[in-house]
Formats: sequence, C-alpha cells, structure tokens
Amino acid sequence: MSTPMSWLARVSLCVALALPTISAAPAFADTRASEKTPTRTAAAATPQVSKTDLQCLSEALYFEARGEGAQGQRAVAEVILNRVDHPRFPKTVCGVVNQRGQFTYKKARIRERGAFARAQKIAQAALQGAPRNLTGGATYFHTGGVRPSWSRKFERTTRIGSHYFYRSDRRMAAN
Repeated sequence: MSTPMSWLARVSLCVALALPTISAAPAFADTRASEKTPTRTAAAATPQVSKTDLQCLSEALYFEARGEGAQGQRAVAEVILNRVDHPRFPKTVCGVVNQRGQFTYKKARIRERGAFARAQKIAQAALQGAPRNLTGGATYFHTGGVRPSWSRKFERTTRIGSHYFYRSDRRMAAN
C-alpha cells in the first residue's frame, strides 16, 4: 500500500471509530436543557413565517422606522412581537399593526425599494425567532418629536436612535 493510501486508511479508521462517540455525545448532555428545548429536525430548524405576517411587519418597519439603522428597526419589530405576546393586544402581527389608532401609515406607498428590502430582512429574522433583547420588553414606542400622554404613565426602558421605548406592564406612580 502506498504512503498516501495507508494514511487515508488510518484516517478513515479513526473517523469510523470516533463517529459513534461523536453521535452519542448528545445523550450525555444536560437533561434539564433537553426538557426545556424541544428537539428540532433539520426541516423544523427554521420556523415557517406567514406571508401576511411578513408583509404586515415589513410595512410597519418601513413606515415607522426606515430612517433608523438596523438596530432601530429590530427594536420596532421587537415591540410589535412583544404586543403579539401580550394579553392586552391582538394575537397576530397583522392584528397588532392594523389595530385602530396604533400605526397611521395605511394607504401609504412604498417608494424606496432598497429600504423596504432591508425592512423585509429584519422582519423575516424577527418572525423566525431572533432574540428580543433590545427594548427591555417594551410594548410602546414613539419618536422624540412627540410626547404622547401615555408616555408619562409607563416605564421608559431605552432609547434607540430617535425612538423611545416603554413597558406597559409597569405603571409609573402618579405624584
């Protein structure tokens, strides 16, 4: 057997012997973690995203935060998804975005295709489960140019770009 062939045979043998050990490694993982996190198959690793939810969230990001950087748009997406999870708001993305008196851009036209494409990418990632760690659980936001009456009632969590974010589950004490 030539030197390259014997080397290849030895590497193949090592891989064959190590493979059962490598594939068995998850059996020794912390069982508490496996109880909390369901096992995913390769096909289920990326959650399916509704086209209507993607469209609603993309439009909201475009019209509410297209002048912000990616972090500002992710923060607005986070607020919308926090609302979906909150008992006082509609249970769907389109329900939240179309809720009366919340987002005022209806009937507006998308004029900047590049900005909309960026909003779609951010919306897609958010709907697929990107971490929500920017706003401290905020369910409201506004730009610095306005000061809505509710902003004095809720706890402000952060400012990102020109937007201020608030949590509605913690009311501020009135003096």
